[in-house]
Amino acid sequence: MRTDDFIVSKTSPKGIITYCNPIFIEFSGYAEDELLGSQHNIIRHPDMPRAAFKLAWDTIQAGREFFAYVKNMSKDGSFYWVYAHITPDFGGNGSIEGYTSVRRCPSREAIGKISGVYRAMLDAERAVGARDAIAAGTKVLVDALGQLEMDYEEFVFSL
Repeated sequence: MRTDDFIVSKTSPKGIITYCNPIFIEFSGYAEDELLGSQHNIIRHPDMPRAAFKLAWDTIQAGREFFAYVKNMSKDGSFYWVYAHITPDFGGNGSIEGYTSVRRCPSREAIGKISGVYRAMLDAERAVGARDAIAAGTKVLVDALGQLEMDYEEFVFSL
């Protein structure tokens, strides 16, 4: 990803893509008509732990913004890292009508640090199987944050 790029997408409350900018189309490798109407997880890379997405969904569904480093997968199987900022979009009555994600190029240093955490989370998830995967990955993250004496947001901002 180029340092001056911003990848932008909007989704429904269920994660269905309703808008994607040309840079998202470029990096994803999909055509716009393949993305619109698809689940945003169409670009989910298998190296990303399930617990990371559970944390993201829990945060944004609670009406709070979320920051994360994410490894995405293009249509051709290649990957790209992003620093994502996801915000809920509120309607006039205060209900969440969807989400907007703006992603930019992360630093190599941040990728190096977060990829080790994600690898440990993913290893824990795979060790216990699908039923207990999210709990196992979450425990790894919580334990790592406890050792750093930081909460998740402090950790992400420190990278």
